Amino acid sequence: MAIRSDTRTPADVVTTLRQGIGRVSTEVIEEIQARIPEYARPSDEVYIKVIRMAVEQAIYGFLDRIENPDAAWDPEPFRMIGRGEAAEGRNLEPLQTALRLGARVGWRRLTEIAEPLGLSPQSLYDLGEAIFVYLDQLADAAAEGFDEAKAHAAGEIERRRTRLLDLLLSQPPAGQEAIADLAKAAGWRLPKTVACVALGDQHGAYRRPALPPDVLTGLERAHPCLLVPDPRGQGQAMDVALRGLKAAIGPAVPLAAASTSLRWAGEALELSARGVLPRGLLRCADHMATLVVFKDEELIGALAETRLAPLAHLRPTQQDRLAETLLAWLRHGRGAGEVAARLHVHPQTVRYRLRQLEELYGDQLADPDIRFELEIVLRARQALGGTT
Repeated sequence: MAIRSDTRTPADVVTTLRQGIGRVSTEVIEEIQARIPEYARPSDEVYIKVIRMAVEQAIYGFLDRIENPDAAWDPEPFRMIGRGEAAEGRNLEPLQTALRLGARVGWRRLTEIAEPLGLSPQSLYDLGEAIFVYLDQLADAAAEGFDEAKAHAAGEIERRRTRLLDLLLSQPPAGQEAIADLAKAAGWRLPKTVACVALGDQHGAYRRPALPPDVLTGLERAHPCLLVPDPRGQGQAMDVALRGLKAAIGPAVPLAAASTSLRWAGEALELSARGVLPRGLLRCADHMATLVVFKDEELIGALAETRLAPLAHLRPTQQDRLAETLLAWLRHGRGAGEVAARLHVHPQTVRYRLRQLEELYGDQLADPDIRFELEIVLRARQALGGTT
């Protein structure tokens, strides 16, 4: 930008302006501290020194541009200031206000000395325009540094949370002190209870769920999972976040037992894939009996071979009808009318089947232990579609 003066060159004008940097800097700092509470630290000499350095750097940078408009400009110092604002936990509004205040003080000072400097009205107008162009560039540089620092901090927090999830799910469990230290560094409050979510193959484009901010995510793990703190208070939010996904929510457990919750969730997901449990979003708490029954399928198979032996000689269709009737009788009471209502058949049909079962099982149906074992194997048989 050319400065038109009747008596002096642009270099002379800039030299004169440089001589007043100390006074202008003091005015700018006083204005900033008076009007922006975030920067008002009169007793902090180090902080005041940093502000003065930033103000003087901005003024020197502006005068350098006036003297040599084609010189390369280094935005890094104001990027650093933007990073500092992020580190202080502020947004950019106080800094932007400070820049505007600095520009106002600078413009006021220019108008005061325009006549002694021999500046024409056009030159004064050009300087004012240059101030606000420069102001925008400083603000842009600070915003770049601010965004960079925020992204870095977010990435670091995410890395710490990933490590925290690894510690919580490790076997054997990590020490409480190590977990507490990492949780603090990750900005994660230690909850009393947690529930883990096992995520299944979504068969297509994977949709990352929109999760509450305190949920720890392990979406990049070999078996993707989530860890939900205080799950009883987040049920609805998790239902919304996981809607449409193949997922199983493990039981709520103490924090130290997080891996147990994930193990149950994983087993529920496997049973869902086999058709034993429903597809879609599952809650282990709603299917605990089935999960327990299928914990050791070899043992269930051996028990079924023993307890269903009286039905073994019958045709498959007869086995299915009698097994269905016996399970309904065990679950819903011994009245033929209630069992018939559950099975949607005539009561006389139920009475006939029950007489067959009495003939086949004899006194065994009077033994509560045998009835309990029969219900276990019949539930397993029903879940597998009658193949046990």
